[in-house]
Amino acid sequence: MAETTVAEVMAELAALEDPKARAVNERHGDDHGVNLGKLRALAKRLKTQQELASQLWETDDSAARLLALLICRPKAYGLAELDAMIREARTPKVHDWLVNYVVKKNPHAEELRLAWLADPDPVVASAGWALTTERVAKRPEGLDLAGLLDTIEADMKDAPDRLQWAMNHCLAQIGIEHPEHRTRAIAIGERLGVLEDYPTPPGCTSPYAPVWIAEMVRRKDG
Repeated sequence: MAETTVAEVMAELAALEDPKARAVNERHGDDHGVNLGKLRALAKRLKTQQELASQLWETDDSAARLLALLICRPKAYGLAELDAMIREARTPKVHDWLVNYVVKKNPHAEELRLAWLADPDPVVASAGWALTTERVAKRPEGLDLAGLLDTIEADMKDAPDRLQWAMNHCLAQIGIEHPEHRTRAIAIGERLGVLEDYPTPPGCTSPYAPVWIAEMVRRKDG
């Protein structure tokens, strides 16, 4: 089968452009108009193609980058490459998919987690917190959970939106997964009041940490 070219893929993405999808995405800070279901269908057809993924990333187009993250080989990236990519990923969806679909599956994830947590760029730091939340839930051994709560208590209230959201997720996850820290996690959430007034649709769980923790613990214990 002939190799798929970047030009062919970009033409296909252009054909999938939907003004309604773009309007919805733009409300969330994203700058593309491709329905994600259709994007995933395209990725399924293309299958894994690391070289094409790298070329699509270089286009700096958000839809192309999302597709790249679906067809790449996560373990193929080096540490410096992923560090550069997280700094280039400035829209929320590209950032989230890069962390969740690629970095979490890469052998350098822990080294990057530690480096990004201390990064002065709040968007990069939010990736470090996302990786930390993953460890809180799945591999907490060796994590200083009390120390993480100290940092959250000191810094979350005044953190920029993306970083605040990531720290809040970590706070909730500590409270949900680790009963010995639950009372303190809830108390921090109540005292800081972060996302307390976040508009939550019916049937969805509020991201306000005390409510989130209580609801998820109820489900687990139910």
